[in-house]
Amino acid sequence: MNNIAKIIFLDILKSKITLIYFIVLALVSWISFLLEESQSKAVLTVMYIVLFSVPLMALLYSTIYIYNSKEFITLLLSQPIKRGRLWGSIYTGVSGSLCLAFVAGAGIPVIVYSFNMTGFLLLGMGIGITLVSVSLAFLIAVYTDDKSVGIGISILLWLFFTLLYDAILLFLLFQFSDYPIEGLTMLLLMLNPVDLARLQIMLRLDIAAMLGYSGAVFIDMFGTTWSAVLSFIVLLAWIVIPYLLSLKRFRKKDIV
Repeated sequence: MNNIAKIIFLDILKSKITLIYFIVLALVSWISFLLEESQSKAVLTVMYIVLFSVPLMALLYSTIYIYNSKEFITLLLSQPIKRGRLWGSIYTGVSGSLCLAFVAGAGIPVIVYSFNMTGFLLLGMGIGITLVSVSLAFLIAVYTDDKSVGIGISILLWLFFTLLYDAILLFLLFQFSDYPIEGLTMLLLMLNPVDLARLQIMLRLDIAAMLGYSGAVFIDMFGTTWSAVLSFIVLLAWIVIPYLLSLKRFRKKDIV
């Protein structure tokens, strides 16, 4: 980690928002494991909390941070630093601090009560969703100059992935139920990183009833092992592609 990434990393860790994020995750995770008699039920409870709260925090915080750091970024650009390296350093600092806050908050109770592959997979998916959300936030911030518009897009994107997407998917499946839409369903599932993370954990827990129609189609077409591999690859693409697009834009963008 270079000096710029380290400065950003430590700066974010010291913020009150990050501290509150850590405390909330820690509280709900500990309470979930202490109240639930079944380990699987506790993991499911933590999973839904993670898939709901982590994208919101990572998207909003990262978007706001980029807008608030405009003067700092402009100052750094006046130095002999390559834009690609600078953008990568900012991404490393922001994503690293949010990932650490997540692991420290949710990771300790998960490791204590679910020290197995399911627990580690839950933490891995939480980190993955954090990285996806930060990549999307960077893409939004670099393409939108207006701060209020950028924040609005981030909130709408979070609502779409966590709440609206499943309703829209269910509506489309109902409307076109008379047609062979398995391939379309699989494609639509890949368009939601939150659903992909949920699918990974459900596959590990082997809870077929909670996979949903799209998840069932995914497994039916590829099998359990290949479904896990493919969903992991697509989730990785959700991290890399938005970041590369934001990097391409940042290299050409007039910051001043």
